[in-house]
Amino acid sequence: MELMGNGGGRVNKEYAMGKRKMMAMDQDMDAGMDELLAELGYKVRSSSMADLAQKLELLDRAMGNSSALDDISHSHLASDSVHYNPSDMSRWVDNMLSELDAPPSATFPSPSVVDLSPINVSSWLGYPAQPTLSIQSDCGSEPQLGMESREWKRVRTSSSSTACSGGLLIRPSEVVYSSAMPMMMVESDHEAGIRLVHALVACAEAIQEENYKSADAIMKQITFLTSSQHGAMRKVGVYFAEALGRRIYSLHPKQDHYLDSAFSDILQMHFYETCPYLKFAHFTANQAILEAFAGHRRVHVIDFGIKQGMQWPALMQALALRPGGPPSFRLTGIAPPQSDKSDSLQQLGLKLAQVARTINVEFEFRGLVANSLADLEPYMLDVEPEIIAINSVFELHGILALPGAIEKVLDTVRSLRPRIVTTVEQEANHNADGFVERFTEALHYYSTLFDSMDGGSDEGSPEKLMTEVFVGRQICNVVACEGFERTERHETLEQWMSRMRGAGFEPVNLGSNAFKQANMLLALFGRGDGYRVEEKGGSLTLGWHNRPLIATSAWRVAGAGDGVEAAR
Repeated sequence: MELMGNGGGRVNKEYAMGKRKMMAMDQDMDAGMDELLAELGYKVRSSSMADLAQKLELLDRAMGNSSALDDISHSHLASDSVHYNPSDMSRWVDNMLSELDAPPSATFPSPSVVDLSPINVSSWLGYPAQPTLSIQSDCGSEPQLGMESREWKRVRTSSSSTACSGGLLIRPSEVVYSSAMPMMMVESDHEAGIRLVHALVACAEAIQEENYKSADAIMKQITFLTSSQHGAMRKVGVYFAEALGRRIYSLHPKQDHYLDSAFSDILQMHFYETCPYLKFAHFTANQAILEAFAGHRRVHVIDFGIKQGMQWPALMQALALRPGGPPSFRLTGIAPPQSDKSDSLQQLGLKLAQVARTINVEFEFRGLVANSLADLEPYMLDVEPEIIAINSVFELHGILALPGAIEKVLDTVRSLRPRIVTTVEQEANHNADGFVERFTEALHYYSTLFDSMDGGSDEGSPEKLMTEVFVGRQICNVVACEGFERTERHETLEQWMSRMRGAGFEPVNLGSNAFKQANMLLALFGRGDGYRVEEKGGSLTLGWHNRPLIATSAWRVAGAGDGVEAAR
């Protein structure tokens, strides 16, 4: 404001003096203020907390009174207005109560409750549940500031208590952005989602700096921000918050790895049924194996992770329809030991043999139990004069934590001289040394994955929930674990290409036929318009919109050609 006239110098001098007095008064008032509320921009003396709590309770009850709300609707406190929120909370509450004019003894109808309680991560992790928050409101035909509203309004707190008395209306287009002032927000899901992502990354940064006090404080914000989300973003917030919480509080319960493996296999079956990723992996790998087996009468597949054997009935059916009749088909399935000591591999072999008999394919199955792929030796695989294909779907990244393990496995594979090696891995780098870099990559990757899984007719079904648990366990391993316990060490296709070439392999082009048929497969899948198949250096990737999520590649021993295998 500019002051004019001959007395302008004197006025400016008095104005400056008055300003210094006000600053001094503000400093005096700051003494004895509650520190937690002060950090949020509110001035409340510690000695006044009890009185303020009573006033807030009274205000809450008054706001729930339908008659009081009717009176407000004709004033500047109407529901479509937003007031500056003063830093002097006590005075603001007094002003609100005076305008509502609600007597303490008034009886109000019980308002409906909109539960906006933050997700309590502590309760998930075994800590006592913390008090929850709820907003009580008399629900009308349409909430003006509900969480479902697509318009957001931002209330700027003011250092002056007079900001409230003016009853100023702020429209979204008139909002003033200021990072220097504390904010109280009522915003859209998108805006809150951005804040949730920022809070998650900030928590990861605090953990990397070993500032666990700050990480704990940020976790409280994360739980509240997560509670305001819906759909994919809420699931992302839940699983990443749990993983961060486990890392902050060092909650790593001892697990039975045998039981854990069996449970993961069950979860993966649901993932197979509800998402196209495993179907794509099996289809593209089978197509490459089928082409490699063309014209050969004795073929042998060594599966590095047989699990439930879901991949192989389709291959057997394709072999049965081959011109000239099906070949003799051997399958070696590798699996970890089972917790119940049952011979699940034998049971799986019997089921696959029944499928083979039905379609007239000569079939032999052999199960091989191994704690790790690194334990395999060439003699264990019982190779005969035959065409060999080695298949690995989401298996190789699991041994990267063991020093020298991946090199040993690739040496074993190369010694078998296979006609083809098919590998499917996540298209992500979750094996970086820096925690924040790994966390950020995982956050983007799994946000895209959950987005691709969101919606659909099966939303909320037990199968879908089990699928989400399957993905959530991966997130927990990437974020919360370190050392040998961190097995989800995904790497990008480029990294695997470099590693495979260095181990003496050369790529095999998957071809346009696999590309076209993969797109046909996705066309049959719900929400197929969002999935994208792309060719990259002879390999195929499947992603959601512009983000590749998994990659299938095929390899053979460098320089082997077709002559070595043709002799078998």
